Amino acid sequence: MRLLLIGCSVLLRELSDAIVHSPHLIDAQFLPAGLHDTGSKTMRQRIQEAIEGAEGKKYDAIALGYALCGTGLVEVAARSVPLVLPRAHDCITLLMGSRDKYKEYFNANPGVYFRSVGWVERDDELVEQAAGIGLSCNLQALIDKYGEDSGRFLYEEMMGYRRSYSQLTFIRTGLEVDESFRQRAQAEAAEKGWKFEEYSGSVLLFHRLLSGDWNDDFLIVPPGHQIVATNDDEIVAAAIPQPQG
Repeated sequence: MRLLLIGCSVLLRELSDAIVHSPHLIDAQFLPAGLHDTGSKTMRQRIQEAIEGAEGKKYDAIALGYALCGTGLVEVAARSVPLVLPRAHDCITLLMGSRDKYKEYFNANPGVYFRSVGWVERDDELVEQAAGIGLSCNLQALIDKYGEDSGRFLYEEMMGYRRSYSQLTFIRTGLEVDESFRQRAQAEAAEKGWKFEEYSGSVLLFHRLLSGDWNDDFLIVPPGHQIVATNDDEIVAAAIPQPQG
């Protein structure tokens, strides 16, 4: 089987490990970290463009190394080749290994902010992505661009997420080459005054995605269908696009 992987570069290490262990021929295309921060419309457009670029290249399926990511995958469509994606709201589910593990941890630990190797090492890319759409986490930069009052207001709005969290959890998947990633995550938690915890994650879903072991944790979108959000435990489904107008 020949697969095209279109994935988020935040998950590059985990997806690359899955490529190495896959029995199939896999081509890979990684899109920028933080693409979801540009808005669901932009994210959807970039992923759709990558899918359409694969038309006529004789792939048996296109594997999406993404979760639903808000509504970033909603309306992404398969034209002539099936799409396969995990049933997950966000990449934390993928890094933990299952929807059940994510739900259990989330319910037991409200107010948690997550980090992984990819999130730690690509943090600068996420900042650059935000800057590229006119955002910045730097107070003075916002004041210089929007004025004192507006700049401070925007800064408070952008930093408001900190009030929602009290803990930072570093998800360890076993692909860490050293302890520097954990140490940087721990330092971030200390700087923000949050509790720090480690979680033993898994690369199982990544391996299943690229090995073709598509059980109930995955959605297969047939050609002529698009991805829709189900707002239930299934998370995503495939549907025939409705006519416009």
